[in-house]
Amino acid sequence: MLHHFSFCTQSWVYDIKVEEAPALTGRGYRFAIGGDNSPACQSAAIERIEGRATVCQYQSMAPSETVESRHTTFPWYLWCSILAITSGMVGAHWDISWHRSIGRDTFLTPAHIAIYLCGVLAAISCGYLILATTFGKVEELRGATVRMWGFRGPLGAFLAAWGGVAMLTSAPFDDWWHNAYGLDVKIISPPHSVLAVGIFMVGVGALILALGFMNRAEGESRRRMEWVFVYLSGLMLVNAFTFTMEYSGRTIMHSAIFYRVFALSAPLFLAAFARASGRRWAATEMAAVYMLFWAGGNWILQMFPAEPKLGPVYYQVTHFVPSNFPVLLIVPALCLDWILSQTKAYETWQRGVVSGAVIVVSLIAVQWPFANFLMSPYSRNWFFHTNNFDYLARSTSYQMRNLFFAFEKSAGDFWMGLGIAILTGMITATMGMYAGGWMARVKR
Repeated sequence: MLHHFSFCTQSWVYDIKVEEAPALTGRGYRFAIGGDNSPACQSAAIERIEGRATVCQYQSMAPSETVESRHTTFPWYLWCSILAITSGMVGAHWDISWHRSIGRDTFLTPAHIAIYLCGVLAAISCGYLILATTFGKVEELRGATVRMWGFRGPLGAFLAAWGGVAMLTSAPFDDWWHNAYGLDVKIISPPHSVLAVGIFMVGVGALILALGFMNRAEGESRRRMEWVFVYLSGLMLVNAFTFTMEYSGRTIMHSAIFYRVFALSAPLFLAAFARASGRRWAATEMAAVYMLFWAGGNWILQMFPAEPKLGPVYYQVTHFVPSNFPVLLIVPALCLDWILSQTKAYETWQRGVVSGAVIVVSLIAVQWPFANFLMSPYSRNWFFHTNNFDYLARSTSYQMRNLFFAFEKSAGDFWMGLGIAILTGMITATMGMYAGGWMARVKR
């Protein structure tokens, strides 16, 4: 069996393949290139304290062909994974607006096609990657793979492929569900839950696949992969807030349930992704991706006409109805980045506890007054779009009357709910910190 190494001198870069040897089973290799560091060099050796191994093959390259330059181009299957989760998130928001504006339509709507394109791209690209790695078609990844069910491939490829299959499985289930039970306006229905899990796994798989490349890269390649990781992390936040959209409306922003649901996922993802990336303002950048993606989709949807095809119609719709304005996640993210920079000497669990409390408390501090603004006439415009309602909205609803709904029945329940939200945030952020530490070491 051969081991492959890359060695860079001032003038040349050498790709060296050395024989397996007992002396090379540990760490601490030191390369020794004989000759004059030129293509004419005829000898090379890899040395360790315990002994030597002979070189079977080596090749030299000009400085312009350095190892780093050869790996700055992203492979096509990584691009497919990025496109897959992007298509899934675009389709999900488009489909929710479609149901609120037009109602139940044919199965093959453009929004549904965008959603299931996510599953197709993930299943095909990652399935190919697994098979190609297993049967030796992608040699450069053989050392960065895991074995599962007799196949070999990057961990992210297995997760994304499984998610793609789950998404495609949910398609006939969702069509049957609507034909059997009619229109539903709930996001958390059985077929939608299967679909959401599939999209989530495609996103996690793409994220882990990108992590492997990022953690193996250096220099400019590492910096480029960090931006890919930030973008995918932002889409994972979009996915999380989409699934909990029914508990993120402005009418319950003065209720503890809003912050309890927020604390279940946002601190977990923010802490994990921020620690894994190693970037100074990672959480802020990811929150910015989430907010721009969410708000941008809302602004674009309002530009296209739509009208209901199902009754009863309680409110006349003339264009696609956007979802809620995004949660002001940028503020808790800024606080998290600052906390992480100031607590590097702390234990992981201590950083998680402090971060979780700060994330939830800072969101309460900024979202509570912002909710008052969203109920005011100043928010009834194309930017904040609080004057947009779906065709099933009744004039007596809290939303159309711009009133807060008291989810908790007493002040005691409310304060207990806020305490539970902060405690939940501390727990999920701690879990995220440990997950982020693992993610920072992922190379397969």
